[in-house]
This record gives sequence, C-alpha cells and structure tokens, in this order.
Amino acid sequence: MDFRERYLSFMKSRLGDLSGLDFAVDCSCGMASLLVEDLFPGASTINCGLDGSFPAHSPNPLAAEAREQISRLVRERGLDCGVIFDGDADRCMFVDERGGFVQPDFLIPFVVPLGGNKVIHDVRTSRGTIDFIRAHGGEPLMVPVGHVFAKKVLRESGAIGGGELAGHYYFRDFHCCDSGILAAIRILGKIAESKRNGASFSQMVAPVKGRWANSGERNYRCENKDAAMERVKSAFSGEVNNLDGYRIEMPEGWISVRKSNTEPYLRLIVEAESDALMRSWIEKAERAVNEG
Repeated sequence: MDFRERYLSFMKSRLGDLSGLDFAVDCSCGMASLLVEDLFPGASTINCGLDGSFPAHSPNPLAAEAREQISRLVRERGLDCGVIFDGDADRCMFVDERGGFVQPDFLIPFVVPLGGNKVIHDVRTSRGTIDFIRAHGGEPLMVPVGHVFAKKVLRESGAIGGGELAGHYYFRDFHCCDSGILAAIRILGKIAESKRNGASFSQMVAPVKGRWANSGERNYRCENKDAAMERVKSAFSGEVNNLDGYRIEMPEGWISVRKSNTEPYLRLIVEAESDALMRSWIEKAERAVNEG
C-alpha cells in the first residue's frame, strides 16, 4: 500500500485556490521535503533535501536564525509570504510579504472555519486572537500547552480544531491530530483569497494583532520555578487562570507564567495595550522571578 499517495490525495483534496499567490517554502531539510514539490509545484523552495543533520539551519522555526533564509528570499523576490516547516513537519510558521515573522497564535483563526464552531487555543494565545474568534462567531476554548491536552479536548468538546503559540495546529478532520502540512494549506488559501481581495498578508493579520503589544515567549532559568511563579502571581492584581501555570488577566492586558513541560525553564509572556506598559510589566515580572 502506497501511503504517500494516499496522504497526498488527502491533502490535495483540501488544497484551496492558490492562483496568483507568489510564495516560498523552506523545508528545513526535514520531512516536508517529501511532499512540497507535489503539493506546491509553483512555489520557490529551499532546503528540500532530506538531511537529519539539518545543515542549513535549526529545524525549529521558533529560533529567529532559522527564519533568516526564508525572510531574505521573500524580500529579495518580492513574494507574498513564506512558510517554514520544522524537522518533522508537524509545525509550520509564516513570514509576511516584508519577511516579518507572524506569531503562530495570530494565525489560529485562519486554519479552521470560525462561525458556529468551537476553536481551541493554548494559555499563551493573544487576546487579539481570542477576541477575533468570538467576533466571527466562534467559541474559543483555552487548553494547557501540549498535544496531549489539545487532542483530548478536541475529542471531548467537539471542537473543529485550533492551534498553539508553538506552531502546532490541530484538526478534527485529521483524526484530532496536528499537521503542519494541512495548516500551511489552509493558511496559504486564506492569504491567496486575501490577495485577490486587495489585501496583503500583513493586512489580513492586522485585525488579529489589533492593539496589543506582545512580548512573545521569554525563558528564564531559576532554581525554584514553583516559588518564582508564586512571586510573579503575587506581583500582579487580576483574574487568575491556573489551567497551566498562571495566566493573569487584567483590563490592560495579561501575563502568563508557566513551567516548561520539556525544558528546565520558566516561561513568561506579557501582552499589554502599549509597548511601554508591556516593557514595565516584563521588568516587574523579571524582578519577581529573580528575587529568589
């Protein structure tokens, strides 16, 4: 049985109209290399030879240096966007027409239809994304970070899909699993549609980014992560969600502090209504972390 052809057939059946879209794909020398030429024959492609030593760059697109090549290619060729896959292609991330990184949680509303559907997102997700889902008829469901939790909630809640800050996107019609390939197909289709309607990729995402200044995920090594989390929680006044670490909601924004599931880090995200307030909250949180 040729599983590759079955897989390609499944993905092609979900491939929308990409006509007129000029884009690039970086396979990171990973598993997306097996599929990109068949799925995206008109795309500009780089690092599409399988090599587990990952000679071109880190296979983790969250690392800024891993995105330098795709960003440069998009700028030099005047493309509409670029997509980069991680090593095993269960994650994808995008750069816009200017080569700027598009934070993965901003794209959650574009991977699944929103109207009348439950959509999952993790505790690190921007308030702009959550508000956008609600404004377009969806019901956002917050879940802890990690595929184990996301898949469980998808199965139990009847949610149609959703995503995470780390670039994982989940789909009910993909056995409630994550797929970087399917996510890229859905997002590219939305970008192509937006272009036909006269709006660039960055303009398409602008309503989601909204008025919030977002720090992205920041990592801190500390001896006692539990004590540090408690100090951060005590430093701010707001409604506390303890689904995964603490997410402290305030009218002017929110703060998430949690222990990494996979690395020896305390992870912090700050989102606020201005850059100045975001920076002040980061400094306040860092003082609380370092007090111990």
